[in-house]
Amino acid sequence: MRVLVTEDDENLRVAVEASLRGSGFAVDVAADLPAADEAVSVNSYDCTVFDRMLPAGDAMRYVAGLRQRGWPVPVLFLTARDTVDDRIAGLAHGDDYLVKPFAMAELVVRVRSLCRRGPALPAPVLRHGDVEVDTGRHEARRAGTPLTLTAKEFVVLERLVAAGGRPVPRSELIAAAWDEFVPPASNVLEVLIAGLRRKLGPPPVVRTVRGVGYLLGA
Repeated sequence: MRVLVTEDDENLRVAVEASLRGSGFAVDVAADLPAADEAVSVNSYDCTVFDRMLPAGDAMRYVAGLRQRGWPVPVLFLTARDTVDDRIAGLAHGDDYLVKPFAMAELVVRVRSLCRRGPALPAPVLRHGDVEVDTGRHEARRAGTPLTLTAKEFVVLERLVAAGGRPVPRSELIAAAWDEFVPPASNVLEVLIAGLRRKLGPPPVVRTVRGVGYLLGA
């Protein structure tokens, strides 16, 4: 089950992510609404967790906009706002409402319940040029030819395809593919990119953007 957690408090975001991962969930995280919006536009989730008050505004209004477009993914709001009116408003746009501070065990139980409720959005098939990534089936192809990728190679290729030809920062690719801490001087991403390039074959399609990261393009 895949969950998106949007929380601007770094300590709480890390703690929630660790608790959910430890309970068997696949977890994506976002620190603000723009990052969350990008995530929901390219990924399929079984549940989403939003802190209500974020730097870019009230997540409840953002979710209300998604609902108007038919977005069906269950939402759990986290908030310090605990009046009856706040709870009523949150439940009018979301599916559950958990007041801070809360027990992580309770959060996990509530998220699991919402994931079972579903349904999640159909997983998108991402394309850029002749490279295609089926996020639901976890398959990748180039010019119609299936690619045999490791889990980390698939994640990196997915991020590059989703960027639509825009450079993806090195730090973002590392954060997406490695849960554990990766020292800044490590060349693990460069080694992975080299292998990915071999599997994608000619003509070269993964380009290095010096000082930034990588992009997918001719």
